Amino acid sequence: MQPIIGVSSGRRMVTSSAGETEAHVLYTTYTGMIRWADGLPVLLTPGPATEVEALLDRLDGLLLPGGGDIDPVCYGGAQHESVYGVEPLRDEFELALARGAAQRKLPTLAICRGMQIVNVALGGTLIEDIKSAQPDALEHRRHGQSATEPQHTIELDPDSTTAHALGKDTVEANTIHHQAIRDLAGQLKITGRAPDGIIEAVEPTDASWPMWGVQWHPEWLGHNDEPSLGLFRALVAAAGGWSA
Repeated sequence: MQPIIGVSSGRRMVTSSAGETEAHVLYTTYTGMIRWADGLPVLLTPGPATEVEALLDRLDGLLLPGGGDIDPVCYGGAQHESVYGVEPLRDEFELALARGAAQRKLPTLAICRGMQIVNVALGGTLIEDIKSAQPDALEHRRHGQSATEPQHTIELDPDSTTAHALGKDTVEANTIHHQAIRDLAGQLKITGRAPDGIIEAVEPTDASWPMWGVQWHPEWLGHNDEPSLGLFRALVAAAGGWSA
């Protein structure tokens, strides 16, 4: 049977026949890549943290996707003027998902905001705005077509499960973020960095938890990009062999 991969979602106002209304949203790039990797994606809608255990009971794997910023309150950070798209309910929900996944060692792929969620859930902190904290950093927040195209290299630990999933230890990555990991959670280790030192990939110190965190967006690079598809294949393969 194809493994069931839960993917969390956000909320956005959309135009409907009844006018502007709130909807649960998730880019089809995520679900498409899961299907290309032979998994079955299901949408997880933000709700109270008390719902998380029942949801995780029904999943073989988890994908924490990109999105708006995590409320700095969650990690003792500053309310920087660049912080945008904060959804308190989504923060609560995804932080609980990440903690539950870590406890169960549920196969997890965490992308951009998702990687930051895992770090915060396990006790780490974030840089609220890269340009303010590190003015000489690369331009990490691309827009338009350039957001879906490789912009800089990432050097990976060749012995990491991240490098193994990607099939190489140097990758060309796109970049759509203005925040990054500041203090790394104790349960994580760095497996990749950008040329300016920004943390771009992490995985658990506990090798028995199959979790890959990446700051770039492999779902936008698409299934024709073998390293990107490799990450999703790694998730689905681990989910297929997972048991609570």
